[in-house]
Amino acid sequence: MADITNTTHANRARAASEHPLKRFFRATEIDTRLLGMVGAMLIIWIGFDLLSGGLFLTPRNLWNLSVQTASIAVMATGMVLVIVTRNIDLSVGSILGFVGMIMGVMQAEFLPKLLGFNHPAIWIVTLCSGLVLGAAIGALHGAIIAFLRVPSFIVTLGGLLVWRGATWFVTSGRTVAPMDATFRLMGGGTEGSIGATASWIVGVIACLAIVGTIINARKQRRRFGFPQRPIWAEYFLSGVGCLLVLGAVAIVNAYPWPVAIARKYADANGIAWPEGGLFIPHGIAVPVLIAIGVGIVMTFISTRLRFGRYVFALGGNPEAAELAGIKTRWVTVRIFALMGMLCAIAAAISTARLNAATNAQGELDELYTIAAAVIGGTSLAGGMGTIAGAMLGALVMQSLQSGMVLLGIDSPLQRIVVGMVLVVAVWLDTVYRGRAK
Repeated sequence: MADITNTTHANRARAASEHPLKRFFRATEIDTRLLGMVGAMLIIWIGFDLLSGGLFLTPRNLWNLSVQTASIAVMATGMVLVIVTRNIDLSVGSILGFVGMIMGVMQAEFLPKLLGFNHPAIWIVTLCSGLVLGAAIGALHGAIIAFLRVPSFIVTLGGLLVWRGATWFVTSGRTVAPMDATFRLMGGGTEGSIGATASWIVGVIACLAIVGTIINARKQRRRFGFPQRPIWAEYFLSGVGCLLVLGAVAIVNAYPWPVAIARKYADANGIAWPEGGLFIPHGIAVPVLIAIGVGIVMTFISTRLRFGRYVFALGGNPEAAELAGIKTRWVTVRIFALMGMLCAIAAAISTARLNAATNAQGELDELYTIAAAVIGGTSLAGGMGTIAGAMLGALVMQSLQSGMVLLGIDSPLQRIVVGMVLVVAVWLDTVYRGRAK
């Protein structure tokens, strides 16, 4: 009993002697790597805003930035699981282009002849077919990697070439347009947004979910006897989370429809045009909601399901995972099949946004997807990575590209910058792992 008392007093004394900042991070359990990436992103945003004369941090640019990030963020969530298992997928951009072309042909040429023009089921059949095709391609890659023992680098590099060439053969290089009207909602735009009221409702629901998650985590810790965060830390995390969500909603609601579209809407609905113009907020874009939904599902899969534990076990120590009875080959197949499905979702977003399926669609997306995962903290050595970090990494990558476009920087120089950022991110990951050991 005396030993326990002495240990308790010693822990309290050690905690009291810690630096206040270190004690704060220990109490709130904030991921310092993730926080560092947020800080880097804020520096990028402020820097580009100053260099662009205040154009970067406008509601219009931030709204467009969120839409542009959606497809890469969706694929980055799957790339985390691929890299965690010490694999790589270089074919995601080509799969996106091939599946996008197939979905474009289906809804622009094939299904209208079969079901009738503007049939309400066209977009559903198209999307489901794309998901099945993407999963099949991913499963094929995974089977070759797992059962034929061909390195993932070679298999997916071959896939990059094969599916890019197959994209051209689908239409002999022809661009396919336009897309189904309902399908186009997945691409954003004025119609592909949910408006101000629905956005505030989504924001409130998100805040309730944040508070509920923190309360539930506290109950689970108490139930199993795990150490709990101080109550002030719980309030702090809840407040910051809700503030960020509601702030983001306020920004997207501050971006109005273009004047020409708003006037057309007013004429169609018999609304008198006011002297100062009609302010109709965009609200949250549909592709952003899709990306957030995918992120939530992928986080649940990776942290709450047995499959997610198998993935990290396989990445941490493949031999031990196999000896523990995990069917590592089938886990690999399912990972790549899931990656293929996510490519199909990204293809739907990209095709809907362009309102066309093109042969150049998805080019270099494999670079941005891998970079997003690595910048987000996924270790190329395997066994470490988070979905939230990868999605934040996608936002960082797209922020760099968007800012350079605003500054009028040429495309070759943009690629140079992205390549340098990727190398620095891997170097930082190596330094971090070295210090952790």
